[in-house]
Amino acid sequence: MSFGQGGPSWGPGGTGTPDWAALAEASAARARRKRWLMIGGGALATAAVAAIVATAVISANKDDSGGSSGKNASELPSATDLPSQSTQPEPSFSSVAPAPPPDPKDYISDVRKDRAPVTVDAFFPGKKLTMGDRVYTKGATHRTTKCATTTQGALGTILTNNGCDQVVRATYSRSGVAVTIGLAVFGTEAQAKKAAQQASGGLASLSGAGVPTFCRGGAVCRRTANSYGRYAYFTVGGFTNGKNVTKSDKNVFAVGDDLTDFTFRQIRHRGEVQASAAATAAP
Repeated sequence: MSFGQGGPSWGPGGTGTPDWAALAEASAARARRKRWLMIGGGALATAAVAAIVATAVISANKDDSGGSSGKNASELPSATDLPSQSTQPEPSFSSVAPAPPPDPKDYISDVRKDRAPVTVDAFFPGKKLTMGDRVYTKGATHRTTKCATTTQGALGTILTNNGCDQVVRATYSRSGVAVTIGLAVFGTEAQAKKAAQQASGGLASLSGAGVPTFCRGGAVCRRTANSYGRYAYFTVGGFTNGKNVTKSDKNVFAVGDDLTDFTFRQIRHRGEVQASAAATAAP
């Protein structure tokens, strides 16, 4: 292209002015083609989205109607999947309260229930008695149905009048002190309790088996009387050298208290054993 004196040249020959009307019409035609292309592309996109939505709706309808193998979002089991009612019987509970366990004291309060044998070894077993750190040697023992012969003073008559059945005695000694414990057996608790409350005079000491005569010939000794269940138990204790007992002789009191405590435990244990056996045998 060359530039002369008259300005730029246009057209094939390089001379003349441009056709402004033709240029304007060509530009308009290009704009119309572009607009139609855009409209056509939008319509195609709209149609594609519609097709996708329609496909999704059809698939969802198939799931809801059971026509598809997939499960819906709720994941609910069918009726056949629900567990049926159990045929096992329901647990039942008794409205009757269980019977209370037997009272051990009931079995040593009446001869009709207290059926265990009454022997020396049943109440005073072994050759020694240990209470804490104190050890006592067992001496002579004795059992008789002639209750009055085991007593001194008025106690014999009291035992007989209250229906005494038998008396079991045992003597224990330690460090120059000896104590005889006597267990008087009655038919009922009321009889034993009355005999202990009326006690006067006392139990006769039992010597022998290494224990010399004690608490005889006017010697002052300590005497006790107690009862539990159908048993009344008595003690007489003092020095084996014949010395009189005073309130300051705590060793004599200690031996008597130990034997009294031991005898009470033996009677209670007798009731516990019989009550336990009755509870085991009950249906």
